[in-house]
Amino acid sequence: MRYGPISILFLALLAHTSEDRAVYDPAGPIRARPIPLNRDRPGPLRVGGLLFVQGWVLRSPNMAFGGLSTMVADDSGRFLALSDAGTAFRFRIGPAGIVGRSAIRPIPGAGARKALSDTESMAVDPVSGRVWVGYEVRNGIRRFAPRLTRIEAGLAPAAMDDWPGVTGPESMERLPDGRFVILSENAVVPGTDRTKQALLFSGDPTNPRSRVIRFGYRAPAPGYWPTDLRRLPDGRLLVLHRRLSPRDGFGAMLAIFDPRAIRPGVTITSRPIAVLRQPLAIDNMEALAVTRERGRTIVWIASDDNFGALQQTLLLKFALLD
Repeated sequence: MRYGPISILFLALLAHTSEDRAVYDPAGPIRARPIPLNRDRPGPLRVGGLLFVQGWVLRSPNMAFGGLSTMVADDSGRFLALSDAGTAFRFRIGPAGIVGRSAIRPIPGAGARKALSDTESMAVDPVSGRVWVGYEVRNGIRRFAPRLTRIEAGLAPAAMDDWPGVTGPESMERLPDGRFVILSENAVVPGTDRTKQALLFSGDPTNPRSRVIRFGYRAPAPGYWPTDLRRLPDGRLLVLHRRLSPRDGFGAMLAIFDPRAIRPGVTITSRPIAVLRQPLAIDNMEALAVTRERGRTIVWIASDDNFGALQQTLLLKFALLD
């Protein structure tokens, strides 16, 4: 993820580690400590179109844990998350917050160079199990075999050639018909102030023969940057945005748009459904997942702690009311 000058200074005060601090222990446990969304109002709490269900701080003695940038989950509570250091985290969180079947390991191709490890987005084909991973630094995408066992293909799509460095596929989702939607966090449409460049691929984005539609994506309010993207059961797309200011700290917004509105050259402005800000439990919210539970649509959001001493890896669970 790319930050502005003020944000970089702010985060530098929080971070205390280096990129090569990771020590991989595949059996390293992940632990969850329950937290309320609002300390003054514990229990269920409505925030816009979301109802807070549960929240946890995730921790691990494994030094590679942290930096969550994207995640997916299934309806049984099994998660696959990636860090911006090229590490995969697998875990299952039960109704009581008990974490089981956890594993922490680097994905194939991750290395000491940031360009090979800065994994920021992910999409999964639920039928084949294949996984697509977006790399922010290199503006590229790789396709992996099921369970991330090996790299099958990779491409820096020509449609991203004019995106500035470190502005690659921050958010990515696969639609049921095989198309892919990709949002940049910082590549701005020329001639606009904050409209982000966005792409709709007709098929696999690692296939150079896939056709591409360019469009613009605009967050509902200034200062919010898209960080992850997931499809809702009704076909709409849910976008997680983050905000950071020295005065107010971190904030987050969730907004919805309909992918059927995508046309060449159009600008789509999503509709906000919830804004999270202090004093709520909030951090650098970057990862988003959507599941179903007892007839309800469940929205999960998680934070990137930047491997910093003063930040946390939060996992928050909401029911969608919108």
